[in-house]
Amino acid sequence: MNIPADLKYTKDHEWVKIEGDTATIGITDFAQGELGDIVYVEVETLDETLDAEEVFGTVEAVKTVSDLFLPLSGEIVEFNETLEDEPELVNSDPYGAGWMIKLKFSDESQVEDLMSAEDYKALISA
Repeated sequence: MNIPADLKYTKDHEWVKIEGDTATIGITDFAQGELGDIVYVEVETLDETLDAEEVFGTVEAVKTVSDLFLPLSGEIVEFNETLEDEPELVNSDPYGAGWMIKLKFSDESQVEDLMSAEDYKALISA
């Protein structure tokens, strides 16, 4: 299982890449494996400001629909529109081309509450 050490993680199986005051967010390799073949990614919160833990979208797989929870408070500034035509990128490249949103986060202290790769590894192997 792929758990890049340079990313942060949430208990809801999202990954977060911090660059300045922007966070790129997607779901983990573990999450896409549990969901199965992803057929649709919906994010209708572009340009909205949401709090951490709020739902920012959904991922639809063949057998289930799963909510996506925002790991940090802030404004959603970009959606990966490639996923509209190629949602399977979330399965094939969850940490690269399968990213979902970019967020301009508002509270840097929330970053410290995210999990390290080691903490996330412990969570999913428990």
